[in-house]
Amino acid sequence: MTTRPDIPRYDEGALNVLGQELVPCSLDPVTGFFRNGCCETGPEDVGMHTVCAVMTAEFLAYSAMVGNDLSTPRMEFGFVGLRPGDRWCLCAPRWKEALDAGAAPQVVLESTHEETLAIVPLGVLKDHAV
Repeated sequence: MTTRPDIPRYDEGALNVLGQELVPCSLDPVTGFFRNGCCETGPEDVGMHTVCAVMTAEFLAYSAMVGNDLSTPRMEFGFVGLRPGDRWCLCAPRWKEALDAGAAPQVVLESTHEETLAIVPLGVLKDHAV
C-alpha cells in the first residue's frame, strides 16, 4: 500500500513499532485520527489512535458493548461503519482493554505507530500480528 499524494501525512517521519517507516493502514475506509489512512498521532489525539487492527465480528461486538459502536454508519460524520476484515486505527488503550477481555483483533505491525509501545509491549503485539 502506498501513500496517496492527495491525502496529507501528519508526520512524514513517523515510525512503526518495528522502527521502520509507518505504512498506511487503510484508505478504504479512510482511517486514522487525521483521516489520512495512517495510524499517526499528535497532541490533539488524546485517544492515541495508533494501532492498525483488522476488524473481527468479536471485536466489533465488544467495542459496541463498551460504548463505541464502530459497525453502525454515522453518515453525519462521514462514517460508513466497519465490517469484519476492515482495517482501522484503534486507540491503543482500547486495544489493550480488548486484549484483557479476550477480544483483541489482529494487528498490522508495519502500520502500527511506535507510540503504541508506551501501552503495549512489542512481544504482545507480535503475538497478535496478522
